[in-house]
Amino acid sequence: MSPIRRGAKLPIYNRIGVLRAERGMSRADLAALVGINVQTVGALERGDNYPSLDLAFRICDVFDLPVEAVFSRTPFGAMSAELYRRAPRVPGGDVTATDSAANDNGGER
Repeated sequence: MSPIRRGAKLPIYNRIGVLRAERGMSRADLAALVGINVQTVGALERGDNYPSLDLAFRICDVFDLPVEAVFSRTPFGAMSAELYRRAPRVPGGDVTATDSAANDNGGER
């Protein structure tokens, strides 16, 4: 086998634990559905092991999500922050653009 130069190993982040919790699924449940052992699920969640492409697809199928929703090369932010971002404030006041438009229409939105 000839030596192969490889770059630095990039981490693979995942949301497996969060997705399991949302669905009330145990590690044993997920392991049975994708055909791996429970310890492997824990190692994946901690980032100790990375899934093969086949395993990543099987995990995504269980959650009915695309790969990029479950796995990423960059850390995931909090799901609540992604789902419930506040509308930006209008410069110069505490009123949002929506509230400002409502005031221009006699208070009706």
